[in-house]
Amino acid sequence: MTFADKLDRAWSVSGGMLCVGLDPVLERMPEACARDPRPVLAFNRMVIDAVGDLVCAFKPQFAHHAALGAERDLAETIAYAHAKAPHAVVILDAKRGDIGTTADMYAREAFERYEADAVTVNPFMGDDTVNPFLAWSDRGVLVLCRTSNPDARRIQGIEVEGEPLFVALARRAETVWNAAGNCMLVVGATDLDDLARVRAAAPSLSLLNPGVGAQGGSASDVVRYGARADGRGLVVSASRSVIEAGGPDAVRAAAERLHAELRLPEPVA
Repeated sequence: MTFADKLDRAWSVSGGMLCVGLDPVLERMPEACARDPRPVLAFNRMVIDAVGDLVCAFKPQFAHHAALGAERDLAETIAYAHAKAPHAVVILDAKRGDIGTTADMYAREAFERYEADAVTVNPFMGDDTVNPFLAWSDRGVLVLCRTSNPDARRIQGIEVEGEPLFVALARRAETVWNAAGNCMLVVGATDLDDLARVRAAAPSLSLLNPGVGAQGGSASDVVRYGARADGRGLVVSASRSVIEAGGPDAVRAAAERLHAELRLPEPVA
């Protein structure tokens, strides 16, 4: 199955375009998870159990695991997500960005060691960074394009041959990097005009949209400005606003509210 096929299945089975980030923080977990002998794994499993049927993707954040020495928990979290929500795409949010054999090893880490379906990649060093990941044609490569952090435009908005760098990146992804149909772009939900410019430059690509919820982005606005012509093409990610809502019932309720805004359009008869 190609990565594009996996993504289409994820949208169809879940009925929407919601992604939930798995960013465990010990001090913010429910007490039952924090007291578990393996709190990170317990917390991630709680979230997966609560929202697995609602999401098209899970996005575990690498540093939130590695900083706690929880790489084993990360691997087991991804395996658990595959088992409990087999339709969902698992995106390892690692933002790798290197070249040569180092990039090859980062790709092996994401796709062999952790068995992720996709990984985020920083394209600062150009094709030499992106190509080693794209070589895994059945896995997704999510290239940072126009991110949701407040200072993103300082670099990403620099003019390159008459257009902002983020637009040039989107155009290259559309015309070069997506030859195998496994390239996506990371475009934040916090600047809708820039989201629309990316969509215009990359009409066929799927986009990962962080920034909904705690960062202030609106799920329904992301759909309005960023969806493809077929009404799909988005993986809208929320983390803190869902996973820190409380216990399982509160986490599910938060995910249900976003899922309602991110439902797929009804097929045309």
